[in-house]
Amino acid sequence: MGLPSPLLGLVPASPVVVYLHSPKERLWGLLLDIPAAGVFLRGIDLNTFEDWMRMIVRGEHDIGLTHIFLPMWRVERVALDETVGDIPSLADRFYATVGLTIHEYLGGP
Repeated sequence: MGLPSPLLGLVPASPVVVYLHSPKERLWGLLLDIPAAGVFLRGIDLNTFEDWMRMIVRGEHDIGLTHIFLPMWRVERVALDETVGDIPSLADRFYATVGLTIHEYLGGP
């Protein structure tokens, strides 16, 4: 795998936000791998994140996370989704809203 050092926190199954350009987009999800060619992510467009959580809470068929490959030429940056001060991470917001961690919801570790 082409992942950076675990000391950086970007390891498989880490929740991340990927910032893209051309066109500008932001995706949230679980990091799968970062080889030289790009980023593999199981994620969702950040614009639909809140609606997705509400659908899960209401018990509706949710849109779910998709497996995505993002070529490196489109990737502006990959940021670890982490709580900063009083601002909760998106993964923490998911847990507070749904009552499960994202890993529990997806059936992972």
